[in-house]
Amino acid sequence: MKNYLLPSLKLTLLLLLLCSVVYPLVVAGIGKLAPGQGKGLTLEHQGRVVGYERLGQVFTSDRFFQGRPSAVNYNAAGSGGSNKGPSNPDYLATVQARIDTFLVHNPGISRANIPGELVTASGSGLDPEISVAAALVQVPRVAAARKMPVVQLEELVKQQTEGPLLGLLGPGNRINVLKLNLALDKTARNHP
Repeated sequence: MKNYLLPSLKLTLLLLLLCSVVYPLVVAGIGKLAPGQGKGLTLEHQGRVVGYERLGQVFTSDRFFQGRPSAVNYNAAGSGGSNKGPSNPDYLATVQARIDTFLVHNPGISRANIPGELVTASGSGLDPEISVAAALVQVPRVAAARKMPVVQLEELVKQQTEGPLLGLLGPGNRINVLKLNLALDKTARNHP
């Protein structure tokens, strides 16, 4: 037994040191080299942090573009989907309520023209981006609420459109909703 106990204790202590001290320090060190120094990429407005670039948040005012719904209320500590399938009656009722709300706030848009991402939550519940189509369908509402020309907002959407990483990786053209809304506020301040 003595032959097994001492090597087992040595191995346990070595693994404990590697897994609970060395590995976390290496990961933290790598994080310090990343953009945002491991704290995430923050976005500022008028000198204060208003959100994170890679984390969605809720916008309820008609004066702003709205992102994808979240099954976890945009709580990064508890990210996840609803785990309800497309045949679940509760899920269908939730989606229908989102469609009804969207139609109330966006008169003139038909149900068939609502992009699915504006009424369904993602797997993480934290998506910061929407498609160009999802932004453009909201332009008339935002333009009316801000008394701005539709053409000006369509140009703003175009300016805020990002392509896939290196032109190849990831989803097609998309728009970060927080960046779009910050640019919208900046443009509205300069709008006569």
